[in-house]
Amino acid sequence: MTSSPGADAGDASAVVELENVTRVYPGRPPVRALRGVSLRIRRGELIGIVGPSGSGKSTLLNILGTLDRADTGTVRIDGHDVGAMNDRRLSALRAHRIGFVFQQFFLTPGVSALDNVADGLLYTGTPLAGRRRRARATLERVGLGDRTHHRPHELSGGQRQRVAVARALAGAPSLLLADEPTGALDSASGAGVLALLHGLHAGGTTVVVITHDHEVAGSLPRRVDIRDGSIESDRAGRP
Repeated sequence: MTSSPGADAGDASAVVELENVTRVYPGRPPVRALRGVSLRIRRGELIGIVGPSGSGKSTLLNILGTLDRADTGTVRIDGHDVGAMNDRRLSALRAHRIGFVFQQFFLTPGVSALDNVADGLLYTGTPLAGRRRRARATLERVGLGDRTHHRPHELSGGQRQRVAVARALAGAPSLLLADEPTGALDSASGAGVLALLHGLHAGGTTVVVITHDHEVAGSLPRRVDIRDGSIESDRAGRP
């Protein structure tokens, strides 16, 4: 996807740039979900965004994933000014630049791991053979090369989450957003998924983990704490 010359500006080393972002949901009283949030995430970073329920982290996830728009402030994703884009361009940005991993996996029952991953590429316009080829390579990357024809009910929770990660990665996104990726897993499977995310980070993928789990956030190289719609702290975590 291209943009018109001079349409976007910002830090070329950053995948995410938020400047004084606010988001208010109407009501009596209105809910001020984000209050002047500024955040910059560089290419290749692995960062945890942590906060309790109602802290604004889910709204922040939706802003980062272009699923919601800020009321005020500037949002740039991979150099693109989200506020200047129409819905069609935003959809293209999500399809080509952003990968999502959710706590509940959202795999299609009765469909093989290979085709669950390949179906994630439907909106890229890639032919079926090409989608399956990329899906197979990505499943091998996450350690499931021997499970390509297994259906979700034939996989463990940790393996299903790896399929979900592979689906998010198959399109080679600039940004991988993982929403509570260990929340539905036992401790051993959760540790395996975190190890996978660390491995993706080591390979150059930009990964943002949204979580309420302080232990998970503290295990990542950078940790951002959010509360009441504002960033409380932004500091180095575990190397």
